[in-house]
Amino acid sequence: MSGVMVVTGSGRGIGAATAKLAAARSYAVCVNYVAQPDRAMAVVDAIQAAGGRAIAVQGDMADEEAVTRMFETVDREFGPVTALVNNAGVTGKAGRHDSYDAEAIRRVLDVNVVGTMLCTREAARRMSTRNGGAGGTIVNVSSVAAVFGGANQWIPYAAAKGAVNSLTVGFAKELAPEGIRVNAIMPGLIDTEIHAAAGVGDRLQHVIPTVPMGRIGTAEECAEAILWLSSSEAAYMTGAVIPISGGR
Repeated sequence: MSGVMVVTGSGRGIGAATAKLAAARSYAVCVNYVAQPDRAMAVVDAIQAAGGRAIAVQGDMADEEAVTRMFETVDREFGPVTALVNNAGVTGKAGRHDSYDAEAIRRVLDVNVVGTMLCTREAARRMSTRNGGAGGTIVNVSSVAAVFGGANQWIPYAAAKGAVNSLTVGFAKELAPEGIRVNAIMPGLIDTEIHAAAGVGDRLQHVIPTVPMGRIGTAEECAEAILWLSSSEAAYMTGAVIPISGGR
């Protein structure tokens, strides 16, 4: 077995694709979700039908108690986590910044930034050789919005993903001596439900002309990169933030 992987926000999109690919590569997988348990269980069922091991664990990654409970559940079911994918994230509704209130801004920052920090803390407590662990990997899912800034659509989300990029570098330097590699991917225009959830379901078709490769990416392409960063093939990589954006 490759180990134990926790994939936050894995009931759909990049998270679901990552969970399925991880299971196919012999990881025992924790499929985390906030709502829609049927979606999460569909991922678990697909993994188990293919002979893999998976559990679904409900929990809002902005909630410290929920994060702790999820990792403790994984400890009981599979043993300590060896690979973490910080994928859970929300964009908030698309709109100009002056349309956001404080509660909406905090929700975006809490899930994307605080959630990433809490999950990384729990993973490090288990993986770190300083704590008696065997080391491990962490991959954060950022966004090219961190580079472009999100003007007129989701500046809070772009700011949150900029923070994720900074966290990736900081955690990588702090945890490298303890056997933990931390990297990130920055997806560009990917065919997932996140755009519709933000109220701009037709966004992808409008912006295809800005992509040098002339097409939208897939969740599976992102999953391949995540699994590579989690593998021994990327053993000398830490602190990297890799765009998966078709050249955009």
